[in-house]
Formats: sequence, C-alpha cells, structure tokens
Amino acid sequence: MPPPIAVILARGLGTRMRKADQSAAVGEDQARIADTGVKAMIPIGRPFLDYVLSALADAGIQDVCLVIGPEHGAVRDYYLQALKSGRIRVAWAIQEQPRGTADAVASAAPVVGDRDFLVLNSDNYYPVQAYAALAALDGPGLVGFERDAMVRESNVPADRVGQFAVVRIGHGDMMVDVIEKPDQATLASFGNDVYLSMNCWRFDASVLEACRRVTPSARGELELPDAVRLAQRDFGTTFRVVRMRAGVLDLSSRGDIARVATLLAGVLVRL
Repeated sequence: MPPPIAVILARGLGTRMRKADQSAAVGEDQARIADTGVKAMIPIGRPFLDYVLSALADAGIQDVCLVIGPEHGAVRDYYLQALKSGRIRVAWAIQEQPRGTADAVASAAPVVGDRDFLVLNSDNYYPVQAYAALAALDGPGLVGFERDAMVRESNVPADRVGQFAVVRIGHGDMMVDVIEKPDQATLASFGNDVYLSMNCWRFDASVLEACRRVTPSARGELELPDAVRLAQRDFGTTFRVVRMRAGVLDLSSRGDIARVATLLAGVLVRL
C-alpha cells in the first residue's frame, strides 16, 4: 500500500501573526511576511514550510496537497519551482473563502480521491516520527503529544498549553473525544496523563464526507473537530491515538519566530 498523501492547511488568515508586537525580535523580511499573515512563508533562513515538507519527505511521504487561498499565488509560484525536481510531488487545492478547517479539508477531496491522507497545519513543525507513525497505521488516527514533552521540547510554555485541544483516550488507545481549549476543571480531570492534539491526523474518505456535512460552530466556522465527531457518530469511524513524547514547534505569532528559529538551527532541509 502506498504511503498516504499529506494535506497541508495553509489557507488561514494569520490574525495573530499579523498583529504588531514591538517586543518580538523579528527581521525586516520576517516582519514583511508576517504582515501578510501567511505564516508558512515566514523566512527562517528559508520559508518555514520548507522545513515541514522536508520532514514529510524524511518520513517517506512523497505526495502533498497544499490548501491555499486564491490570493496566494506567490506561495504557488515558489513551490512550483522549489519542488520541480525534488523529493515531494505537490498538488494544489483552493479554499475560496476561509470558512474553517473542515472546509479546507473538504476542498482537498478532488486531489485526495479515495486515498487515506494526513492532515497537518502549515504553521507547525512536527517531528518526523509523527508522520511515520501515522503513515504506518491501518486506518484513521491522530498523534497525541504529551503535555510535559511539549513544554520541554517545543516553544510552547506551560501557560499556553490550555490554548490547545486535549485528547480523551479510551481503551486500546482509541480516541474518545478532542476537547478544544479546556477549562481548568476539565484539564485537571485528566490528572498528569495529558495528551494534546496539534492537528496531526490520518483520515479516510468518511472524514471527507463528514467535512462536507458539518454545520457551522458557535464561531461560525466549519471546524475539523466537529467533523471528526460527526464521522464517529454517523459513520462509526474510529481513531487510534499515537502517544508521542515529543515537541511541536508552533509559529502562531511574531513572538514565536525567534525561538522557533533557534530550535530549527542545524535542521537539514532537502526538498
């Protein structure tokens, strides 16, 4: 069986990244790209997304679908050249409006076809072993990143962990639920066994159908966690949790750039 295709969500508005931060140590070119909100193209020696693509290739993933907006022609032009004869084959999906992550995944359906596929954020650098573990599964799943390892091995401080979703894990490491931005009482109910979802998934066609059917959340967006729950409820889709003690670099705001650059120093990129 060939490895799954990787769908990279690069359509977001980058609201936090666009916000000015006089205390953030960013270069002129970094600030210019940050102003556009296209976090994947923030230069850290080279565009941040280059590191993500290189890690996918290191895990044996050769086919990538980049989900972008119609206004992101510069991203497309760059990668049409950068990936012309490299380790990654790129295809494109256009999300016409930023209607949410489920809508972004649904926009990739013509590229994905009937293949299983990974989904990941364009502003996160995940470890190679996360991709390899998902590629080795025989069905849908996600990586659950241990909270303490995230704090220890990434640029995410302890007081920011509550901004991420936590995974409720049941018997046999099967996912029960993903809880977005849990309150303190909910987080405390997990005790010390806390695993975070950093939006690093393996899906099958049932989730594509769920993404097409999902309704807007309270925020007015078509959200991927809601589509996952719909797939569980209506299609009986199950998700295996790959527990991982490793960090994920998170490039959400200008304040993240310097630390992410330090942690990526010395990482070899081969496209």
